[in-house]
Formats: sequence, C-alpha cells, structure tokens
Amino acid sequence: MEKDYSKLIEQWNIAGENYATEINEMLLFVDNHGWENWKKEEAEDKRGNLSDGVLNLLKKANETKTVDQFRADFPPAHIPFAHLLQEKGQAISQLTVIDSQKILLMVGALWENPQCYLVENDVVTKMDANIIAIGKSKKNDIFAYAYTDKVVLKKSWDGAIIATFYTDMLAKKDNRITELIPFNSGEEVLLVTSGGIYVLSQDKTQLIHPNDDEFLTEDKYGYAYDYIDMENATLSHDNNYIVTGHQDGPHIVFDKTGVQIGTIGQQSEYPHYCLFLKDDSQLITNSCHFYNGMTIGVSTDKLEGIGIEPYTESDEYTIIDESMRVYAAVSSTDYYILGDAYGYIQAVDKNGKFLWRHYLGSTISGMALSTDEKTLWIGTHAGILHKLELGIGHRDTHTIGNGHHYETFRLLFWKNEENILKW
Repeated sequence: MEKDYSKLIEQWNIAGENYATEINEMLLFVDNHGWENWKKEEAEDKRGNLSDGVLNLLKKANETKTVDQFRADFPPAHIPFAHLLQEKGQAISQLTVIDSQKILLMVGALWENPQCYLVENDVVTKMDANIIAIGKSKKNDIFAYAYTDKVVLKKSWDGAIIATFYTDMLAKKDNRITELIPFNSGEEVLLVTSGGIYVLSQDKTQLIHPNDDEFLTEDKYGYAYDYIDMENATLSHDNNYIVTGHQDGPHIVFDKTGVQIGTIGQQSEYPHYCLFLKDDSQLITNSCHFYNGMTIGVSTDKLEGIGIEPYTESDEYTIIDESMRVYAAVSSTDYYILGDAYGYIQAVDKNGKFLWRHYLGSTISGMALSTDEKTLWIGTHAGILHKLELGIGHRDTHTIGNGHHYETFRLLFWKNEENILKW
C-alpha cells in the first residue's frame, strides 16, 4: 500500500509539474510574441486516470484531518477532475468579505435554491436556508440579506437590523437575484435581478433599468417578456453613481437619485459587467461575444453627460482588456482583477497595463478582496472556493500563472458529496 501511494505521488507530481511548466512557458511566449506566432501544440494534463485514486485519498485525508500532508504530497489541480464537474460542479457566487479570514457566499444556481454559507478560515457553517441573496455596501459595513418577501440590512454581518424593505417583486416566478448592494447610508439597496434592476427603500420599489416600455406586454407572436438577460450593475464607492446594463443596449449611468446622466455603448457584442476602481477615479464596462470580450475604462469625471457610441473608437475611453468576457471582478487601490470563462483571473491597471494572471479552472463565478488587499477569495462554477494570499510566492511547482500567489486552501462544495472537502 505504501509503495502504491508513493508511486501515485510520483506520477501526480511529475506530470503536474511538467504540465504547469509547459503552460507557463507558452503563456510567457504569447505575452511577448502573440498567439499568432505560437506554432507548437498546447500541453495536455493527462492525469485523468489518476483522479479517482487521488479523490479517494483526499476524502480520507479530510476524515483523518491530515489534509496538510496530503496537500504537500498532491498539489491540487483542476483538469484531471473536469470529467466529474457536470455532475458535481455548482456556482459559488456573491462572495462577501467580512474580514481577511471570514466571508459569506452563496452556493448553487441562483435560479434554484442556493445555500448561504459562512467560511471562517477553513471552517464552514450553514446560514439560514431562507436567505436567497447576500451583499455588502461599498463602505460602512452594511450587510444585506434577501428573502422571498424582503431585504434585511444589518450593521456588520451579524449585527443589529437597521432596515427592512418589503417587496413582492422578490417572489416573482423565475426571478433571480444576481447582485445585492446596500447603499452606504443603509437607507436603500440596489437590487439586480433577471426581472429588472431596482432601488429599494422603505417607501418604494423603483425600477431603474430597463424602462417600463422596454418590458413588452406582448409581442407580435403573443409572447410576453418581463425579464432581462446578462443583467449587471454597480455602485460607485461613494454612491454618487449607479451603472446598469443588460444584453440589449448600452450601459446606463445614473446619478445617486436614479436620474440617467449618460450611456456607454458596448465595444463587443453584449454588455456584461461593470465596476468602479476602489478610489472611484474610473469606471470599467465589459461587453462580450461568446466567451471573449472587451473591457473599457472611463474617467469618473467624464460620466456626467457621457455618450459613447457602440463599436466606436473614442478618446473618451481607455482599452483595459481586449480578450476577456468578465464574469466577476474586484478592484483595488491601483488595479482590477478580472475573472473569465476559462478559469483565469488577470490583473490589469487603469491604463490597460497587464500585471499578472493566475489559473484556477472553470468559469469564475465570484470574487472578493479583503480590505487590506492581501487576501483574494475566488469561487468557480466547478463548485470550488479558492483562498489566495497575493504576491507572497507560489506554494508549489504546479501553479499556472505569474502573479506569485499562494493558495492557502481550496474547498470543494460538490453536489452529491457527504462533506465539503478541503484541499
């Protein structure tokens, strides 16, 4: 048995290190010379035949609390387990930082019955099963919890209730909450749903996007529409601006009262994501085409009256990235971290300068950055939560990426598994 274990370690590590080395060499070449000049075959991770044995050992290590030794013997990987993910994978989204060691998150498809969890270090606790969405204000630590009939705001994640907004919109059939952002004041909340984007307060449920007349009561074929696709929105950190978008039409810029003040046309096909830099000096908007896309940045002092046309070169924006369909992102003091469909996160500054990339595997479904900007949490559609310590060096020779980030652990929130597995 010991001999078989040692042989498995050897096979796993030789193949894993070789694969990571070859992929990193390819990416470095592409950075310097472009994809069009890469003529070799892309390396393959062929450890799929080892995955069942490694997964069984991982389960045993969790049972016997020997995960640290297992992690040293078997640095984690994504591709060898890809064949399991259609059955076991599920999105991890709405990551909400409490502090550098503690976050809230939602696990499961937003249109089904996602479960809220608290993760403190590597200890996982189930939260109230009736919570359907969570969020946090840009400043002042206001936390929001959505239920089917109301949104509750608390001062700190487990503090006193400071506001409750009742609305029947949350119970609308097939409606899903994509994002929930309380205003810094604790008096309103931005609610992003497939049934429209709203500002909720004690006395109103205000639809701000799309316009009422964009929701067709009935088209010429007799179909009625009361939903939008690719819904996305954000608040500036000072809450002076609201930005909204969905599949059809440009990103819309509003002032803090909900009055439209500008539009930012998509430079790829469909508006898909938006976010402000942490100091509010810039807004980025992403639009996508299939699994690729384009992200542009606009100085915040230009938002009043902005009118960028779709598919048009302009001095009014800076090209931030020309490849990624952004599914999740965070902003720091100096740069953005963007997550894409292919399992990569990539850092880029406000001038579009590439800083680093890091591979996780599967579409990125959520991210959260600690206040001190040292700890990054990432959730993927593979049902895996990753905790990275930024810039302190790679933990092993299997890491794909040039950001020198250290993965403290990953947690597997897989379907049809008795326990959440730590790796």
